[in-house]
Amino acid sequence: MTIEAAGETGVHRRIRLGMVGGGQGAFIGAVHRIAFRIDDQFELVAGALSSDPACAKASAKELGIPADRAYGGFEEMARAEAARADGIEAVSIVTPNHMHAPVAKAFLEAGIHVICDKPLTTTVLEAEELAALVEKSGKVFVVTHNYAGYPMIRQARAMVASGDLGEIRLVQAEYLQDWLTERLEATGQKQAAWRTDPARSGAGGCIGDIGTHAYHLACFVSGLELDELLAQLSTFVPGRQLDDDVQILLRWKGGAKGMLWASQVAVGNENGLKLRVHGTKGGLEWAQSDPNYLWFTPYGQPKQLLTRGGAGALPQAGRVTRVPSGHPEGYLEGFATIYAEAARTIRAATAGVKPDPAVIYPTVYDGLAGMRFIDAAVKSSAANGTWVRVGR
Repeated sequence: MTIEAAGETGVHRRIRLGMVGGGQGAFIGAVHRIAFRIDDQFELVAGALSSDPACAKASAKELGIPADRAYGGFEEMARAEAARADGIEAVSIVTPNHMHAPVAKAFLEAGIHVICDKPLTTTVLEAEELAALVEKSGKVFVVTHNYAGYPMIRQARAMVASGDLGEIRLVQAEYLQDWLTERLEATGQKQAAWRTDPARSGAGGCIGDIGTHAYHLACFVSGLELDELLAQLSTFVPGRQLDDDVQILLRWKGGAKGMLWASQVAVGNENGLKLRVHGTKGGLEWAQSDPNYLWFTPYGQPKQLLTRGGAGALPQAGRVTRVPSGHPEGYLEGFATIYAEAARTIRAATAGVKPDPAVIYPTVYDGLAGMRFIDAAVKSSAANGTWVRVGR
């Protein structure tokens, strides 16, 4: 099955896209470029790909961006592209965290839609200001929590919403890695260096980098809103400035309870994202390492394996499925789904209509919720593990 990224019939030209960050030596920028090309709905035509002007120009040349649209800074890019008749319609922000807010602000004020990597900003105040600016601008703002794009995650969300699990009692999420088990940042490794630097990453290390993914996934599937948390943020590696292990108890509004564990020093784990949701009538289990499968257990009955494209798959999973059942579909396609939903929404905004109600993507408000989650966890841990209300 092929996803219809436009969300409607007819032929559409590609949306003109710019990118800030993601030049030579970057990691996530290349992932975004692969993802937005999968459904062929975007064309990369401009970029400020590095804070180093020489690197920015060299990176643009490699990607086929014309020299006159290879910018040395994001402010220049926002002004110049807004003034062009063929200027970009949207920008993809794939910089370190501390640049998300200023870059997004510049493009929103220039009247350009924004697709931004997570976490939204480095502080709650910045996130609140950005959310207010999005409201004022009326522009589309998408946060690339890519795991929300997986077909079986869409299925899990639909099953919870339809009442298949009954009243939700327990939500548990974990995201485990081991790549920061040693002090990699001391070797000059670029990705480790900025992620462990408070000036560029913000107050959270592991919690901001992967903990926010686990948190968003828990909220996205369960439909619950977090009330308060009790957090223990640990730094196991000597000399590291930010947390590398996160263990949190969760109290959801309505009475459900939960746990979240995120770690970048859990030896033996490459990218272990898992989610469990349990209610009065049944439970769901999903693992990113085996994303085509969703385990569903109705209370008192045998465990059922639901597969992407197989028996029991719901339309919510089918509409974001691209490849035949039995074939792997995961990380890159999850990102692509977020871009496809962004394309649908941008096209609807251009036409002055509302997108199809089936269109779902993480918004600036999801990004704000993530920042409030980080803030509460940091405060709780600093107070030796006291309960802290989220967003207060």
